[in-house]
Amino acid sequence: MHAKATYDDARLILQLYETRREDRLRKGRAWFSANFKPKTHADIAALCPPGSEESASYRMVTTYWEMAASLITSGVLNAELFFQSGRELLLVWERIRDVLPAIREQQKDPAYFLNIETVARDYITYLDRRSPGAYQAFSARVRG
Repeated sequence: MHAKATYDDARLILQLYETRREDRLRKGRAWFSANFKPKTHADIAALCPPGSEESASYRMVTTYWEMAASLITSGVLNAELFFQSGRELLLVWERIRDVLPAIREQQKDPAYFLNIETVARDYITYLDRRSPGAYQAFSARVRG
């Protein structure tokens, strides 16, 4: 996280932001932040039945942030620059973290959403170092 951000990093951050403004993704993000609060894998099935708009929103939001996180874990995007404006990834992590083990088991894929998890854990470390207590307050707000 100590490498200096580049203009390419800044351009990539802006491209990620532009993608988030796409109408269908924007609607999916609004639904996810307002409604996606599962406690169990069964809650996900009830919230997001296969073929539903809710399922599409869930998949769109989580795969978008998995893709964005992969840019960081692969070293393409400067993590610290991302952390200064990408807190929505942390919201997604907070909403999936308790049910992720069951999702991974159901998918038979222990690396499912591993990029989100890896970046979220690094983000938490970043927040704790920069502003002690900020992550705990954010988590409490997001998780209710």
